[in-house]
Amino acid sequence: MTTITIDNVSRWFGNVVAVNDVTMSIGPGVTGLLGPNGAGKSTLINMMAGFLAPSTGSVTLDGTRIWRNEEVYHHIGIVPEREGMYDFLTGAEFVLANAELHGLPDPGAAAHRALATVEMAYAQDRKIDTYSKGMRQRVKMASALVHDPSVLLLDEPFNGMDPRQRLHLMDLLRQMGSDGRTVLFSSHILEEVEQLASHIEVVVAGRHAASGDFRKIRRLMTDRPHRYLVRSSDDRQLAAALIADASTAAIELDWSEKALRIQAIDFSGFTELLPRVAREHGIRLYTVSPSDESLESVFSYLVTA
Repeated sequence: MTTITIDNVSRWFGNVVAVNDVTMSIGPGVTGLLGPNGAGKSTLINMMAGFLAPSTGSVTLDGTRIWRNEEVYHHIGIVPEREGMYDFLTGAEFVLANAELHGLPDPGAAAHRALATVEMAYAQDRKIDTYSKGMRQRVKMASALVHDPSVLLLDEPFNGMDPRQRLHLMDLLRQMGSDGRTVLFSSHILEEVEQLASHIEVVVAGRHAASGDFRKIRRLMTDRPHRYLVRSSDDRQLAAALIADASTAAIELDWSEKALRIQAIDFSGFTELLPRVAREHGIRLYTVSPSDESLESVFSYLVTA
């Protein structure tokens, strides 16, 4: 059970505070790191990777300090957002160099396995300067996996990948998380995070804004009404019965959707009320769909709070 712990960490650059008193733990499974541009995501990942020292606080791997501790790199694989590659090398040479730097007993075999894992064996003998952005990303991924790390840190890993490559990487990361590895990735594409991450960490303006399953986070936002799209056999009668209850804030009849748009201010109360009212009035419920429990909605609420 490998865990990265960030404890009361701040990082500033001159007068600019990039990360402000953040505390979080990243454990086994796939965690998505979210935040607007400039929120401090890359700074956090760089501190987890040992590229930056915290100005205050600590970043540890299973209780061991990461900064200036080369031993942690036996356990951590890193895919930074920046290119930082040697274009005059072939893909195979680049990954092999990383295998040799890790002191692996059979670096050639390890490099071959890593390239095959990311589906780059077919282009391994081409120079990196001939690669597309997506191919470069996959070779970076191979170099991060070459020593079979228990922790994987990825900063915008899907940049430049075509849809097939993106799906393949998602499947790979999902499998690694299922195998008990600790996988953290940042992405500005919310759909990718929603499909892949079982846990999210949100940073806004350098501060830790939320942590956990985004659906549970949404239900804790008691200051934001929960919105539902409901279709039934008698929308008018259902609306009249629901609006009389204190758990329901507003109801609108959407003629284009032929449905009710409901705002509920008491999540648990409304979820108990709706089926009871329908049963008591003999109304069939055809559709009950939350319209603001997507990751996009949760992220929007957190950023604008």
